[in-house]
Order: sequence, then C-alpha cells, then structure tokens
Amino acid sequence: MDLNIMMDHEIKKIIKTAGRFYMNNAKGRGFLMRTVPEMKKSTAIRKQQELKGLHVPPFLIASIASQCNLHCAGCYARAGGGCGNTSNQTDMDSNQWRTVFDQASELGIAFILLAGGEPFLRRDILTLAGEYPNLIFPVFTNGTMMDESVMELLDRHRNIIPIFSIEGKATETDSRRGAGTYAQIESAMATLKKHHILFGASITVTKENIELVTESAFLKALEKKGCGVSLYVEYVPAEAGTEYLVLDEKEIKKLQAICLELRKSFRRMVILSFPGDEEEMGGCLASGRGFFHINPHGDAEPCPFSPYAKQNLKSDSLESVLRSQYFADLREIAAKAGNHGGCTLFDEKKQVEGLMG
Repeated sequence: MDLNIMMDHEIKKIIKTAGRFYMNNAKGRGFLMRTVPEMKKSTAIRKQQELKGLHVPPFLIASIASQCNLHCAGCYARAGGGCGNTSNQTDMDSNQWRTVFDQASELGIAFILLAGGEPFLRRDILTLAGEYPNLIFPVFTNGTMMDESVMELLDRHRNIIPIFSIEGKATETDSRRGAGTYAQIESAMATLKKHHILFGASITVTKENIELVTESAFLKALEKKGCGVSLYVEYVPAEAGTEYLVLDEKEIKKLQAICLELRKSFRRMVILSFPGDEEEMGGCLASGRGFFHINPHGDAEPCPFSPYAKQNLKSDSLESVLRSQYFADLREIAAKAGNHGGCTLFDEKKQVEGLMG
C-alpha cells in the first residue's frame, strides 16, 4: 500500500480514537468538530504537494527548548548536544518558530511534536502553538512544570496535548528522572482528568521494564488516571555505556505483537510504538519520509537520534529541507539498510556521518 495512504489511515484512526475519549465531554467534542475538517484539509494539501513533486510528511518533530530542569539518565537530547550548555548557538525565538509553523500549515503538515529539553520552559512557543488550531501539538514533557497557568492554557487550547515521559511506575521512572518525579506526573494527570483534557504517556521501553510496561494491568492503571495516548518508545543508546538496555530483535517483535493485542482491548486509547510501527510503513520514516526533526537552534536533522544537519530553519525553508539531496541520500541509506528493527539511522551512524563531508 502507498505510504501516504497508510499514514493518512493511521491519522484517521488516531482522530477516531480521540473521538471515543472525548465522546462525553463538550469541550472535547468541540475540539474534534474543529479538528476533523482541518485534518482533511491537511491531507488534501499534502496530496496536491505530491502532484507537484514534493512529498510532505504529516509529522514534524520540533525540539523547542535547549534547557531542562532534570538530568535524566541516557537522555538522547543531552547526548546529541541539543540539550544543555554544550553549544554556543542560540535557540530559535518565537518569531522564527512562527515562521516554521506557518510553513508547516501551508505545506499540509498536521502534527508538530514538541520536545526539548523541557518544552514547558518555552511557554512563549506553547502559547504560540495555541494560535494554530489546524495543527495538533503533542508536547513531550517530564511533567514537573504543570502549574495552574499551564492547565488553563491546555484547557483553552485542546490542540496542545501533554505527553508525559515515564519508564513504568514510580520506582522505574524516579530511578531515571529523579526522586519525586512520578508523584508530580500523577498529580498533573489527576488535574487533567478532572478537567477532561486529553493527555498521553511516552513509555521508554528497555530490557529492564518491557515485562512491566506491556502488562494489560499497567495500561489499565494509566487509563484509569485519564490517559488517552500510550506511545511505546524503544530505548536508543545515545549515551555510551547503556547498550545493555536495548531491546533485541526478539523483544522488538514481542513489543509489536503486544501493541497489536492491546489496541483491541483499549478502544479509547491511542497505542503506538516507535520505531516499531515503522515496519508497517516500509521502514525508517525519518529524513522527511514520515517526519524530520528541528533542534532548538533550528538545525534540520533527519531524526532526534541522528543529530546531523546541513540546513537551518533560521535561514532555510521547510520545503528546501524536504527537497534537499542530503535527505534524499539519507532515505537511500535507510532503504538499503532494510527493516531490521531498532533505529536505522542511529545504527548506520558511520554512513550518515560520511554524508557530512
């Protein structure tokens, strides 16, 4: 099946599942009534772009903050230089991000995943995101900055969807992110549930926690807390010395199979896996095939786990990045590598570095 058709089908399933979540909530239904036509419009725009010879992915990943109030073990953003004080580059300002969001809207991009660092350190960008009801902004957060003003923002702008990063329950999450982190996440979840606001969990899956986080009881507990999105992210050893946590091929296949079964039982929850779901899409979705990544300084990278860039969005356009020979070469590397599980471009690091010249 054509990649565009498959991805459009997946988007429809996401919106349909969100519809089940918001079925009995007036604000949620209002959000969906506005969003469904916008998603259809974005799909139509992408089809028109395809006819003009430009493949536009429906997703974009934007790391909007180079700072974080936590120092989580194995953080890919710190390891790749996108988080912390390792760079003398300046973060993109709100006007520069506005230009990116404008271009994304015009090209037909539907989802912009906001990450960091800690994205809630950039309230100016989150407030800006609220001005784009035609775009959906999942926000990947450590959950420690969800104060009353944040809750008000999320209540007003349902297109901004917080996704809490966890490793399991309190023991597993706190061991990576710091004591008391999970309690703050639970408190934020309780407030969001009270206001009937859709939120999700991004679950980092390792050899140590795969049994726990794939249990039906674990997902039921999240659903009871009000969670409507569960994203299973296979651990990528961006930090040297953590390779022992990586899932082997058998475990990756197991995770994919479990996710398929869980989707049948949890009809009101969006359940995705990354990069596991890429297999259904014919392989690696990075480098503009399904998404690409913009780091806090504006560098256009193929993927958060492959932080190599030749263009910068402070001066270049999204379209020029998508049309670039660099991204075309990266897609060819991924295609030749085949669908072997795990993060393709991270595993093909030497070939990617070879393109940097």
